Amino acid sequence: MADKPDKKETPAAADKNAPAPAAAVPAAVPAGGGLKAWLPALAAILLAPAVTWAVAQFVLLPRLQTSLAGDEAKPAAAAAPAPAKSEKPAGKGDKNAPPTGPTYHFDNVVVNLAGTMGTRYLKTSFLVTGTDASLAAKFEAAKPQLGDVTLAVLASLTLADLEESGSKNIIREKLIAAYNQTLGQKVAENLYFSDFVVQ
Repeated sequence: MADKPDKKETPAAADKNAPAPAAAVPAAVPAGGGLKAWLPALAAILLAPAVTWAVAQFVLLPRLQTSLAGDEAKPAAAAAPAPAKSEKPAGKGDKNAPPTGPTYHFDNVVVNLAGTMGTRYLKTSFLVTGTDASLAAKFEAAKPQLGDVTLAVLASLTLADLEESGSKNIIREKLIAAYNQTLGQKVAENLYFSDFVVQ
């Protein structure tokens, strides 16, 4: 009777000592499966800046430059309709009229902009017009003083001044007023920019 065990084993006791059935064991994770799951996210994170730069460089900037170039040409054409016969002749206070009468040309005036510590500059060329027949002679006689006045007016400008709407008209009026004050009489009546570059 020694062959028989005293007690019968219960199924719960057998489960504790026996290995778990094969169905309860989780499936083995294939090698590299975790990295494969992250590949789309990593690709998106790494490629997003490059794609953004390419779209900005080759799509958005060319469109913006084309748009700005078109906008600069449109206002001048739209603002200057064909003059009626009763309007005053061109050259008398009309900023969009072609220059008529005596002129004096300032070529390649370069100044550092105020508040930029010499890192930004303005390069401009312009034509001064008036009705006084001796305008060129008066400007040539006072060339050092007018050059100094020109540099003073332009060098007092800040980058913010140049970004304002209508900044060229404000600069135009300042220069005309400064020239007439320096010469002591109204000689300059209008000013036309032929070059205006901010670097």
